[in-house]
Amino acid sequence: MLNTPFRHDAATPARATAFASSPAHLASTFAADQVQSRSIADTLMLLRDRLDPQRRIVRAGDVIYRAGEAFGNLYILNTGFFKIVRLTSDGREQVVGLKFRGDWMGFDGIARNAYGCEAIAMDTGELWTIRYDAMLAACVNCPELLTLLHEAMSREIGQDRDSLMSVCTLPADARVAEFLRYFASSLAARGMRSDQICLRMTRAKIGNYLGMTLESVSRALSKLARDGVIAFAEKGRRDIMIPDLQGLSHFAQRCTGHAPVLQ
Repeated sequence: MLNTPFRHDAATPARATAFASSPAHLASTFAADQVQSRSIADTLMLLRDRLDPQRRIVRAGDVIYRAGEAFGNLYILNTGFFKIVRLTSDGREQVVGLKFRGDWMGFDGIARNAYGCEAIAMDTGELWTIRYDAMLAACVNCPELLTLLHEAMSREIGQDRDSLMSVCTLPADARVAEFLRYFASSLAARGMRSDQICLRMTRAKIGNYLGMTLESVSRALSKLARDGVIAFAEKGRRDIMIPDLQGLSHFAQRCTGHAPVLQ
């Protein structure tokens, strides 16, 4: 989740804001989002054509697999939003991952031949199921599929690392700002609007994911709103308006005492 570079810099917040809203910067961000959106679409098309995955409509609360179940399938989101949950030794539920369109689920089952977590839908969507043995067989004749598989595994490793860095190194307010930036950026990369997002998670679940209490999450969101970095839509406090994604990164950097890096 944490991928913004930090360093001490004498740049002023006003200069940073001007940079973030410059036409060149906005055009570069938009172009990057378009490229990633096309990449996701191309990946889904290749999987559909080569493997003919089983398609399933899921709804909020549907459990795709549970911890301890025998491993056999990988899952790819065509649409929707999922949380990955791990049960602690004392029975508590810990959110350890969030999945968006184009993301894969089930890699944790490969090593021990059993899933280590639970995958739970958080809204209505379409899920594709691919048998792991069919995937490996298809990779023999289609090296491009093997590349896709390795890339998906690598992304998951990177996301887990970044999430851990955020929890371990950022103060509470910065953690929430980076979470919102990650959430909105993930939507933008999939061709969806990121200036207003609907959080499918309660503040308690966000706190669970970020290693924070519900009260700390609420205070951080209120501070972000007071600073004008976000605003709450009138119809509900789960709907959040984000006028500038870079504003969230700058807020996080100010919380840590670092000025944003200008390039």
